[in-house]
Amino acid sequence: MGQWVHGAENDKGVTFTITELAKEFDVTTRTIRFYESHGLLNPRREGQKRIYGRRDRTRLMLTLRGKRLGMTLGEIREVFDLYDEAHGEQRQLERYLKILAERREALMRQRKDLDDALEELEESERRCREVLSQQGKAAQSG
Repeated sequence: MGQWVHGAENDKGVTFTITELAKEFDVTTRTIRFYESHGLLNPRREGQKRIYGRRDRTRLMLTLRGKRLGMTLGEIREVFDLYDEAHGEQRQLERYLKILAERREALMRQRKDLDDALEELEESERRCREVLSQQGKAAQSG
């Protein structure tokens, strides 16, 4: 868990430096600035210094998770925008639900593909061990 910046709290609560977030999430500060340039994070500025709030920290966590799950930055931004704008608006909520369903379907396909690949690897490993065992037995009897 990242350290909180002492004395840097504002009316929105606890804040973080870019270095703290980078360390916490094991990413570079350049990565964080990249996500910021794509509108996924919106820190406030004090001169050249970026000050990130809890909302930015959460969005960084969700961005990294989305990337691990295969989402594009555009998809992640769309989800954030829909969430920010939704506030009970039926159309945005329906679109958000559709995106979530599509991601779930894609992940389920990936899970099946992974399960199938693991089964194939296990079968290949079993066959290799059988061949090695038979070769060992033939070498001992010959």
